[in-house]
Amino acid sequence: MSAVLAVQNMTKFYGKVRALNDVSFSVPKGSVFGILGPNGSGKTTLLGIVMDILKPTKGNFLWNGQPGSNEQRKQIGTLLETPNFYHYLSGQKNLQIAAAIKGRGKEDIPKVLEKVNLFQRKDSKFSTYSLGMKQRLAIASTLLGNPDILVFDEPTNGLDPAGIAEIRQLMIDLNRQGKTVIMASHILDEVEKVCTHVAILQKGELKTVGTVDEVLSGTPGDRVSILEVELAADSIANLESVLKNLPGIVNIQSDNGTLNIQCEDSLTTSAINKYCFEKGIVLSQLNLKRKTLEKRFLEITGTKSEH
Repeated sequence: MSAVLAVQNMTKFYGKVRALNDVSFSVPKGSVFGILGPNGSGKTTLLGIVMDILKPTKGNFLWNGQPGSNEQRKQIGTLLETPNFYHYLSGQKNLQIAAAIKGRGKEDIPKVLEKVNLFQRKDSKFSTYSLGMKQRLAIASTLLGNPDILVFDEPTNGLDPAGIAEIRQLMIDLNRQGKTVIMASHILDEVEKVCTHVAILQKGELKTVGTVDEVLSGTPGDRVSILEVELAADSIANLESVLKNLPGIVNIQSDNGTLNIQCEDSLTTSAINKYCFEKGIVLSQLNLKRKTLEKRFLEITGTKSEH
């Protein structure tokens, strides 16, 4: 896939504070690319630079292989902060004002209202909208002019679970319609459920980047990845005693008749099964558990995640 956005050696200082340190990655066309990190990791600074709101101290970026320009930015739908909608005007009239400011997209208003599921409420005052509806209207404004690329900073910030689910599904639907979506978030669960690719930032450093599956499984250059395996046998006590002597085991926990073990990724399920069998234990259960992005995040950053 060709790169919609290429970030090259991006560094940004605020005085003596380094917000970004030599960050490089590419966003494939047609992806939902999550920039993940706790508050203060540099996500908003990075988006501000690629949207030409901020200037980098060092490094550059390319949109579709070309340096940023006013013309290119017009082809990108951006939501970096909540637009200043007029509370006493309807959703439709607010979009008419947004289209007039952008100088394009007036004819798209009925279509974008349909896309964000607000057409039935287009004549209702903005003040009557729920938080989720307000955020969907903000996203509708980014769709005016039918951009191929959408950039969002914390699109579910402040929403309740229902609102988060609405925006999450909207991101997926927009991507299915051919949009490349770039979104910054500190919510691990959100990124895992929506994104195809992820870059993890911590204190301005790029810790890892790749498809979500690559990041979950561990990529070259990362420290050793930890796998989780669920096992059971006739005697849990004997199984636990045997596994304690198996090289590569990091942690063992007993849970309702099963053992949950964490082990280095060099230790395969086949090797575990063979080892137990040679020690006289027949496993009745052996499941490799899919790692969550939260656990992978903790491995990569060595910190507690923020929700």
